[in-house]
Amino acid sequence: MPLNQNFRTHRLAVHFYRECKALTLPAYAKDQLRRAALSIVNNLAEGSGRTSLKDRLRFYSMALASLREVQSIIELEQLTKLEAKANHLG
Repeated sequence: MPLNQNFRTHRLAVHFYRECKALTLPAYAKDQLRRAALSIVNNLAEGSGRTSLKDRLRFYSMALASLREVQSIIELEQLTKLEAKANHLG
């Protein structure tokens, strides 16, 4: 069952994860990129299910940290096509 369709950031993160997953990269970089992109999606989903603002912000903060990791990998691997999309998420 999809997460709330009104959660635009989550929808963008899912699409972004799928694009990251489809890339051809060295195995070590692809694995790290895929795990970090998955972490963005999962932390957004978990945060949206929390009832207190403090808990939600904690998970959204972790999602942002994972996004920064993805942005770093994109820069290192010179993936300019994904760079604009990653910047759009964060």
